[in-house]
Amino acid sequence: MNKLIMMGRATKEPEIRYTNDGKAIARFSLAVNRNYKDAPTDFFNIVSFDKTAQFIENYIHKGSKILVEGKLQNNNYEKDGKKVYSDQIIADRVEFCESKNANNTQTDDEKQTDDGFNQVSEEYSDEMLPFV
Repeated sequence: MNKLIMMGRATKEPEIRYTNDGKAIARFSLAVNRNYKDAPTDFFNIVSFDKTAQFIENYIHKGSKILVEGKLQNNNYEKDGKKVYSDQIIADRVEFCESKNANNTQTDDEKQTDDGFNQVSEEYSDEMLPFV
């Protein structure tokens, strides 16, 4: 089984190209944090094709937090008579990991308190709330 799942942020705008027969190819870089304190960030180059590439072209931008599901594939070739070994990550599926407005500034009514809950606007009384 060859399955890879990574979550991180796009480090730049995706590069989109089309083949002669109109198939999309998207290339982008993903910054992924390791799971322990003070660890360096890893950067991975990712490629995708067809509908996944079109989704990336339309919706993924620099800084987007995304989940990438795909596979690791050998990309070996010969150059000047020498065998060159490399791997590439093929994204079969891409999903958003945060809401569209996550990076936008919040209004006063939407600001979070220290405990992580949103403040309730003063226009609501205790009787209007489902719990108090």
